[in-house]
Amino acid sequence: MSRYVVFALFLLLGAPGRAADSYLLAPGEAVAGKTQEVWSREWWQWAGSFDESVSPVADRSGAACASKQLGPVWFLAGTYETHRTVRTCKIPRGKHLFFPLINYIVMPRHEGSLTCAAARTTAAGITDDVSNLVLDIDGERHAGLERHRQPTHSCFNLAEKAQPRYEIFPSAANGYYVMLRPLPPGTHTLNFGGMLPGMSQAVTYTLIVE
Repeated sequence: MSRYVVFALFLLLGAPGRAADSYLLAPGEAVAGKTQEVWSREWWQWAGSFDESVSPVADRSGAACASKQLGPVWFLAGTYETHRTVRTCKIPRGKHLFFPLINYIVMPRHEGSLTCAAARTTAAGITDDVSNLVLDIDGERHAGLERHRQPTHSCFNLAEKAQPRYEIFPSAANGYYVMLRPLPPGTHTLNFGGMLPGMSQAVTYTLIVE
């Protein structure tokens, strides 16, 4: 087949669209020089920088989704609720998206009450028995989400980015997170969630990429 016939077929059939699976990065794939384990820690520090009354995690509509978003990765919030949370969020084009399907953090209740090793062990134990992990992008369901577990290998200060800054150390997290490549401009529907013993998460976002 000549290159001219191939080109004609390309014009006739149209360029192949990006499959939904191609938006999902492998769990070991870095973004902007940071592993997804590091991004999971930074997600927690972003979430921990808000008072609960204005937190994107507590937000029921998506009105707070742009709060404190910086750099090439845009964080999407989970929820404190066990029933489905529905949000609408406008996102600048060119942003990777990072968010938890379901996750958990262990932190000290008072100074000296917890070691880093104990925090990491507890967080791992709580997130061992996961089920019903879900990721849908524009109606396309993804499989193999158990591979996307990201424990924080070192403890961190949950309140590192709070204003004023204070200490919640040692904090350790564990859970199932995904990183998506930038979505094309337009409107997209994102469903995600999961279940752990005693807790569950189900979130729907309408994402408007501008």
